[in-house]
Amino acid sequence: MTETKAHILIISQCFYPEEFRVNDLAAEWVKEGHKVTAVTSIPNYPGGDFFPGYGLFRRRKELWKGVTIHHLPVIPRKHGSVMLALNYLSFVISGAFFAFFTRTKADRVFIFETSPMTQALAGVWYARRRKIPCDLYIQDLWPDNVEIVAGIHNRFVLRALHRMCNYIYKNCTRILVTSPAFERVMKKRTDTPVIYWPQYAEAFYVPVPCKEPHEELRIIFTGNVGVAQGLEILPEAAALLKQSAQDAACAEERKIVFHIVGDGRSMEAFREEIRRTNTEEMFVLHGRKPAAKIPQMLADADVAFLSFMDTPLFKRTIPAKLQSYLACGIPVLASAGGETKRILKEADCGWVCPLGDAAALAATIREISESPRKALQLKGENALAYSRAHFDKKTLLAQFWGEDACNK
Repeated sequence: MTETKAHILIISQCFYPEEFRVNDLAAEWVKEGHKVTAVTSIPNYPGGDFFPGYGLFRRRKELWKGVTIHHLPVIPRKHGSVMLALNYLSFVISGAFFAFFTRTKADRVFIFETSPMTQALAGVWYARRRKIPCDLYIQDLWPDNVEIVAGIHNRFVLRALHRMCNYIYKNCTRILVTSPAFERVMKKRTDTPVIYWPQYAEAFYVPVPCKEPHEELRIIFTGNVGVAQGLEILPEAAALLKQSAQDAACAEERKIVFHIVGDGRSMEAFREEIRRTNTEEMFVLHGRKPAAKIPQMLADADVAFLSFMDTPLFKRTIPAKLQSYLACGIPVLASAGGETKRILKEADCGWVCPLGDAAALAATIREISESPRKALQLKGENALAYSRAHFDKKTLLAQFWGEDACNK
């Protein structure tokens, strides 16, 4: 930790009361004695409408855990690509006004970049104006994310996004990334120093006792339900498991139930896929829950699940939910490759199936259902041990203030 206390300006289009890991990071910096100001939008993620009590003329500034929060005016996300684009653009415009006209005098800028990368412009402009260090923390690679997830392939649009990203990279002091694969990619794209700095799980993500003993195999997914998550593989696998059980005509076969905790832009499509595969009895949809309730829900399940779209981009990603799962000491089942596969193999804390392979996923779930509880418990213990060794919160917070962290 640096001895000199700083005034840190956080730029993040999503912040409290929206639940993102940057919230905890900001609160921890306040505990360390730093002054923290967060510039974000009027909260509207993920539902698309402004949160109750917030608006263009309501609660635009607030104090939370010692963090001063400025909610910039934006067009809410609503639904559809046009409204989402307007939401992104409106934050850039509001962010420009803040960057050039605010009286806030920070010592450094920290940009927490989940999509969109456009939000980083406000931070870069402010840092250039004030001539202070600017850190960019990349969660999503752009414009790769736009091309793959949004399906935008227009070469003029992608060329413009490349130029914007290069401008942002050039004007940052450091670029922090969440996976070694991201580090390798970014070192080829920019001369700005690139540092692997993985995410940590908040302190409330810890193993807790199970409150709901059960006989069935409970597989739980928590988090955003969007295109990137590739969750349509679950109803496909469920249908195969259901058919297999019917063919076996075995009354003793263990029941399998999927618990989905979360919401998102693809939730209705996911519901439709469950209906299409006639697997409604195998799914429990809990909706979005406060993050602090997730550890208990994980404890009441047997295995945690995560998946991605079948693209090279997501093989480079370490999803934030993986750190949460590991910290809670629960075995992990993944339809994934790349970084996620590497971690699960190194930790020996779960099972990995090829991206998009529903048949392999169903076979693995069947294998898990036949495994003794002791085997699942051992993998859960391995998950917790790996979390403490590689994603320790105190260690990672100290690493942020590494050599030359405060110098351009």
